[in-house]
Amino acid sequence: MEKAKDNSKKKWLIIILIIILFVMAAAAGGFAGYKIFSKEKPKESNGVVGKVYDDWDTGLEEEESKLQSKGIQIPGYATAEMKEGDMSLHLSIGNPETNECGFYATLKLEDGTVLYESELLKPGYGLTDLPLLQTLETGEYTAIVYYKCVTLDEDETSLNSAESEFKLIVK
Repeated sequence: MEKAKDNSKKKWLIIILIIILFVMAAAAGGFAGYKIFSKEKPKESNGVVGKVYDDWDTGLEEEESKLQSKGIQIPGYATAEMKEGDMSLHLSIGNPETNECGFYATLKLEDGTVLYESELLKPGYGLTDLPLLQTLETGEYTAIVYYKCVTLDEDETSLNSAESEFKLIVK
């Protein structure tokens, strides 16, 4: 009789443990699903701003990024290419995740012609395809990405600014 009681207790203990494990697995799966499906989607802004992503990749190796993490990090460029008549430029513009400020980025030519203006880019946010305000003719241009740095509070107080100059080749 004692043996039957012990076996019954063991069976109930095993059933309870299986139920607990099942509930924990379901909760973990639900949480993972929530994190995947609730992730902020790219923002659309009438085709002027482009698709801004919150997981923008600077293209720097993690160790290289850590070495440069003192002060505000500004992305730099050497050259970019596009075809004559294109209304978008493939160029990675964003705010490195290590920064503690926001960016407004403006792509312009050396003569002041504005080709693109971004919305506020928070740390870790950026885009890789810029919708241009106008197309360019074949040639080589000196282009500049002007970064206006601001605080991340409601006031968006201006901090410093920076310019990153590069060669824009239009084929």
